[in-house]
Amino acid sequence: MNNQGKHVVITGGNKGIGRALAEAFAAENATLYLCARNAETLDETASFLQQKFPGCKVFTKATDLLIKQNVIDFGNWVIEKGTPDIVINNAGFFVPGSTFNEPDGILEKMIGINLYSAYHLTRTVLPPMINKKSGHIFNICSIASLKAYSNGGSYGISKFALLGLSKNLREELKPHGIKVTVVQPGAVLTDSWGDFDNSEHRIMETGDIVKMILAATTLSIGATVEEIVIRPQLGDL
Repeated sequence: MNNQGKHVVITGGNKGIGRALAEAFAAENATLYLCARNAETLDETASFLQQKFPGCKVFTKATDLLIKQNVIDFGNWVIEKGTPDIVINNAGFFVPGSTFNEPDGILEKMIGINLYSAYHLTRTVLPPMINKKSGHIFNICSIASLKAYSNGGSYGISKFALLGLSKNLREELKPHGIKVTVVQPGAVLTDSWGDFDNSEHRIMETGDIVKMILAATTLSIGATVEEIVIRPQLGDL
């Protein structure tokens, strides 16, 4: 169990890729710090994980990631309990549309959740990680970070920005022994796809993303996976 006893922070840890990651790290007896806006689903997730994996520890804090101070408070709450070993900025928000006709305020909300939450959380938890000279930050971007596409609108803008943040962090944190990995998945079957029929495996499963992230945590201290780009076998939708 490569991550046994490690302190793992996951935003948006109550569903989708975040919950799948939480389950994978819980199976390795990690100590988890999960946040999401919905306290009820967070509590349900924690209860499920601790019953299924009694060797793990799970702490949760309901957090509205659109509010800067709430994000900072979550980060401070984490470091009061221990120095993070792995930070996964997973929380994300998507509304389809074009920049010229999407509803007013969508850009601000996309930037707030998809970029600013990662920025402020990372800044808050980094000081003890830098002092420890170790740690690993994963930013869940998107193939939308790599190429604009129709109906991507402000989502694509925010994910391009998150990629930029990640590249800066990678350079800045090299001397401090902290790894930075950008994860750029294509379509993944989560709740946002509703009742999509994936019986023919047209899009990926959350487990595919989890396996790649777990693999990146197993490398020696002298190696870093800088980017993970993973798409459905048949290509983007």
